[in-house]
Amino acid sequence: MEPAGKPGVTALPGAGGCLPFPAKPLQNAMTSRPLHEEITPDLLLQAYRCGIFPMAESADDPRLHWYEPRRRGILPLDGFHIARSLAKTTRSDGFEVVTDRDFDATIAACAESAPARDNTWINATIRRLYRSLFDRGHCHSVEAYREGRLVGGLYGVSIGGAFFGESMFHRETDASKVALVHLVARLKRGGYRLLDTQFVTSHLASFGAVEIDKRLYQTLLAQALATQPRESTWRLPISGAEAIERAR
Repeated sequence: MEPAGKPGVTALPGAGGCLPFPAKPLQNAMTSRPLHEEITPDLLLQAYRCGIFPMAESADDPRLHWYEPRRRGILPLDGFHIARSLAKTTRSDGFEVVTDRDFDATIAACAESAPARDNTWINATIRRLYRSLFDRGHCHSVEAYREGRLVGGLYGVSIGGAFFGESMFHRETDASKVALVHLVARLKRGGYRLLDTQFVTSHLASFGAVEIDKRLYQTLLAQALATQPRESTWRLPISGAEAIERAR
């Protein structure tokens, strides 16, 4: 999920034979040459299967670069931590939490500047590509509403039993945290095996996120990709009480 910066990250000059990338975008991965003309939804999915993902330098920068962290952030689904106060907030159902109701509004909100971040890496190309993945059923959003207003949420990529968290936002206290609890509950109910956060921030660490080396990550990724989650993962509603029970 969205980091404050890109610590421990290298832009890929190549993909080690994992991806059938055209030579030009590989050779220009960190130059001013735009990459977005070369990236298709199919190529994007294959990149995720290899543990690689794209980012822009800022929302206003049209260029995309491939990244593969040397140490990867994951949130172990069997080690998710929920603070007592957050559990109380989630259980109260003060937010209406749903999935995939308004993906476009969710990714747009994630791309907005906020007090803790002047800019984000989500540019127009990212929004277009991930909308295409959403249309294919490979991208999902978890959205928190208060009185019909979208006040928090997150989105990510889903392939097999792996979920790759991309970004989250909040407009009310705890809204994105409640959405994360609901996400973990759905992933555990659906039989997912990996929640990839890409990076570990202090915020994610408070939920139990850890860094692992590339070799272990690739092993966990391969196991998750070979898993077929339940089709009902993203459809059936979950109450706050059920989310707490399943996420713990």
